[in-house]
Amino acid sequence: MPQIETVLGPISTDDLGFTLCHEHVGTNAAGIRQIYPEFIDPGLEDQSVEALTQARQEGLKSIIDLTTIDLGRDIQLIKRVSERSGVQIVAATGNHLAVPRPFGDVAPKVISELYIREIRVGIEGTGIKAGIIKVASDAGGVTPPQEVILRAAALTHLETQSPISTHTWSPDKVGLQQIAILKEEGVDLTKVYIGHSNDDTDISYLHELLDNGVWVGLDRYPGGIRPGTPDWEKRTDIVKQLIDEGFVQRLILSHDYSVPKARHGAKMQEERFRANPDGYNFITRKVLPRLLELGVTQDDIDKMMIHNPKQFLEGR
Repeated sequence: MPQIETVLGPISTDDLGFTLCHEHVGTNAAGIRQIYPEFIDPGLEDQSVEALTQARQEGLKSIIDLTTIDLGRDIQLIKRVSERSGVQIVAATGNHLAVPRPFGDVAPKVISELYIREIRVGIEGTGIKAGIIKVASDAGGVTPPQEVILRAAALTHLETQSPISTHTWSPDKVGLQQIAILKEEGVDLTKVYIGHSNDDTDISYLHELLDNGVWVGLDRYPGGIRPGTPDWEKRTDIVKQLIDEGFVQRLILSHDYSVPKARHGAKMQEERFRANPDGYNFITRKVLPRLLELGVTQDDIDKMMIHNPKQFLEGR
């Protein structure tokens, strides 16, 4: 029976249930919690527990936390939040956009050995194992250091068979650049999730991604935070169109949410709360009811929220 590592140990993929595949307990920057702990709001843990507990009560069972070292990953915090909230959390190895400077100067194999250790042995000596590999590129495309990370992720995947999840900027079709590099390294693209693919309404780009066999993450909800990006209703219309076109079996919905107290300052926290007062429940409360109104079946919703995450994490 296939298993996946969570911060509380391995579980059967049959036990994942309703899963959000691109979320964060809290994000910051590398080294902050160790060197400037006062910069992080002490209420972060309690707020995360409260938000995830509420989401669990409304049907959520698991999340993939794609917080990496350069996003200030605190693996012990993530573990405590999972224990207290009852939500199963899959942790990530890899890197986000702030690639550590020395990483850009070495061969991908050197970095892949670090990622492999976090998957097979554990993170920061805790024994808590990563269950997924995170990579990231944004506006303007893949930078040279990010290409090193992509190739390191590919080597890690080939060694461990762990799935790969990406951060992208869809208006620049960055996912296609990532796909080209991963494909060059021999990665099975059916085990790759191209995230943030709904920051514009270019359906032809989404078709190109789907033609490559990847999982498509429509995982920026509610949206509209970055200038010029579509609101949640337009994003949901795109989901409906892709379902009507027969692609439901490759779509996964999520938020890319991080609780407000992960950011310093009352003003920033207030803005983040105002942008999404529903937190991890936005899709459950707004998007899924809207999809049902548009004629999407409950079976198709279950595929996107339960079946597809399971298949992705199993590498199928």
